[in-house]
Amino acid sequence: MRVAMLTREYPPDIYGGAGVHVTNLVEALRRLCNVDVHCMGAPRPGAQAHQPDPALRDANPALATLSADLTMADAAGTADVVHSHTWYTALAGRLAALLHDIPHVLTAHSLEPLRPWKAEQLGGGYRVSSWAEQEATTAADAVIAVSSAMRDDLLRVYPDLRPDRVHVVYSGIDTDAWRPQPTGLDSWLPSELGVDPDRPMVVFVGRITRQKGVAHLVAAAHRFHPDAQLVLCAGAPDTPEIADEMDAAVTELAATRSGVFWIRGTLPVRQIRELLSAATVFVCPSVYEPLGIVNLEAMACATAVVASDVGGIPEVVSDGVTGSLVHYDADDPAGYRNGLAEAVNALVTDPARARRYGQAGRLRCEQEFSWARVAEQTLAVYRQVGH
Repeated sequence: MRVAMLTREYPPDIYGGAGVHVTNLVEALRRLCNVDVHCMGAPRPGAQAHQPDPALRDANPALATLSADLTMADAAGTADVVHSHTWYTALAGRLAALLHDIPHVLTAHSLEPLRPWKAEQLGGGYRVSSWAEQEATTAADAVIAVSSAMRDDLLRVYPDLRPDRVHVVYSGIDTDAWRPQPTGLDSWLPSELGVDPDRPMVVFVGRITRQKGVAHLVAAAHRFHPDAQLVLCAGAPDTPEIADEMDAAVTELAATRSGVFWIRGTLPVRQIRELLSAATVFVCPSVYEPLGIVNLEAMACATAVVASDVGGIPEVVSDGVTGSLVHYDADDPAGYRNGLAEAVNALVTDPARARRYGQAGRLRCEQEFSWARVAEQTLAVYRQVGH
């Protein structure tokens, strides 16, 4: 079997969970079948890269994306099945299915109608991205949801989608790449970043976007225990306005307490792994999250997690076992922020419980979220829809 894997992201250009998913899935699937990767952007090894039409360089980004979809669809003609990820390549998958008479499998990592804040970023292009996603999703031969909550969202948002076409296949975690990494004498955390190794550390890793809820975390940090340090590994803001809001909020927080650190660039995996391993608590304050691979990364590093109870997060973070879940209510942001602070403080002041949660999280990753298992389940979907 030959699979055309369609993705916006592929190494070395990875910025989100979908890119992490595709990268690891491709590696595991290539042990089982032939996989041709089609991505967007600059040429790179291991994939065929597709660029938007230069004539659309100054157009709305959604239109530029669709122009790259056209060349992707054309290039997928030798495949037995085409597999698209996110709205960026969904229409390419749909067009390839029509053009080459091959089945289209679509993995839904998120849903555009549930991310209205993207209108800030894309303007009218948000309506274009939503249309592309709906068209491709409702016509796909099979849809893979990355969590049971995501499956429920799919069937609610797209009522024309046949339930028997929607399959739940969790994202995975490479527990060799993501593992506890004790900090040594040469650690960059105290020497370069300036953290105090004798104080508890609360960590966030993610993009600066409404979806990731980082503004809620910064607001909640005003009520963190005085001993707690906060490290924000946060970059790639969606808009200049969001970047300015973040800058003002972090500046205000740092004026009221010590131990506030903001890493604005992208760190290599080794440093993120060390950061997560050194953390007392990892916080995922997302307001929308179909699964949340970053929680798996923290758990694989044996770190306790405090996370919102949205989307697929409760299917990853076991409340009271691997971490603490905090109820998110869009109509009560103050209550949510108080809940985050209380959950963080409970673990900061009880390091034994935090360590216990971390050890349980590591074990859960090893037993339930291997990429080999994800690849086998994905291949089963391919075989089900094969002509």
